[in-house]
Amino acid sequence: MGTINGSGVANVVTTGQFTIPLMKRFGYSSSFAGGVEATSSMGGQIMPPVMGAVAFIMAETINVAYIEIVKAAIIPAVLYFLTAFWTVHLEAGKRNLVGLAKEDCPDPWAAVKLRWYLLIPLIGLVSLLFSGYTPLFSGTVGLALTVILIFGAAVISGASSTVVRYLFWVLLGIACTGFVQFGVITFFAISALLVAILLFRRNNGGVLKMAIQALADGAQHALPVAIACALVGVIIGIINLTGVAAEFGGQVIAIGEDNLFLALFLTMITCLGLGMGIPTIPNYIITRSLAAPILLKLGVPLIVSHMFVFYFGIMADLTPPVALAAFAAAPIARETGLKISMQALRVAIAGFVVPYMAVYSPALMLQGGTTRDVVFVVFKAVVAIGLWGAGATGYLFKDLNPFERAYVIVAAALLV
Repeated sequence: MGTINGSGVANVVTTGQFTIPLMKRFGYSSSFAGGVEATSSMGGQIMPPVMGAVAFIMAETINVAYIEIVKAAIIPAVLYFLTAFWTVHLEAGKRNLVGLAKEDCPDPWAAVKLRWYLLIPLIGLVSLLFSGYTPLFSGTVGLALTVILIFGAAVISGASSTVVRYLFWVLLGIACTGFVQFGVITFFAISALLVAILLFRRNNGGVLKMAIQALADGAQHALPVAIACALVGVIIGIINLTGVAAEFGGQVIAIGEDNLFLALFLTMITCLGLGMGIPTIPNYIITRSLAAPILLKLGVPLIVSHMFVFYFGIMADLTPPVALAAFAAAPIARETGLKISMQALRVAIAGFVVPYMAVYSPALMLQGGTTRDVVFVVFKAVVAIGLWGAGATGYLFKDLNPFERAYVIVAAALLV
């Protein structure tokens, strides 16, 4: 959900309505349930292949193939969610919580079997992106397939014959391949034909009304992002005209010549500050303009430097005092935003640690190095995450005493 809608905060208020009460019902504390929801929702922004549209902007900005952005993001994203799953698992062990019985769990494959065709636009979008087509072209085709799928399902909904239904979809699929020869005009023609049929039938199940409402909703959701991007241009202009960027960058670079870690830390603080209260896309645009060039001058690989600032711009929504994602979860969890934010920091530790590891070991983002290097650094990261989760939760097979918790936390830090 979060990777598609492009907003971690919106994801919290959408999916949190049922995930947070469900976690509380099974025995998790209100603050922990809110923290898990906030952490998971923000993780959608860093999980390929969509990444809340930032992957497309990053590919255009640094002029690299989209597939390269996805490759760099995949391992850190998996580690991020592994941390969340592991922390939830340990918290359940500490509280002796038991989940739903197997027979009571919903069957995801039954849902896929029933509505498998809804995956076609997403599969088409990702396939085109990986084939080297531009994000604009791929997005247009994906959107067109979605429209045709919705209208086509409405047109054939009254057919009782299975043969007729299969024949309809086969012919519609063949018609869609015409875009190879005639371009996107093919999709407009097919959509217009389907709309005409629905208008002629009159009893169309309200699909056309929903389509018009979807257009209005899309415009409403696009406006805040457009306004934010316009304001970002003003902010970047002020930063450049006043010389703040050059002065700040020069100071950090001077520090980084003697101490790269301190330079990374200062860059992290800057990104957390710039990212507070700003949507994902303008967040990245601001942080990449000010902080990414600094890391690049310090010798950090291009994609790694942009990923570093992007990650910490995202983490600002989990970090006090603003922590928009945590405060969005507060009314649902019926807990203070600050307590939820502190729990989110504990659950999302990989989001703060992995970017540092990637700078010192770019193989973590598949930037250079052999397969052995990648496997080794991922192994270290997984072990460190496992130990950190145990130390932060105070449980690993059994309750840990203060000395054992300190021991595993120090061991995790040394691995990093």
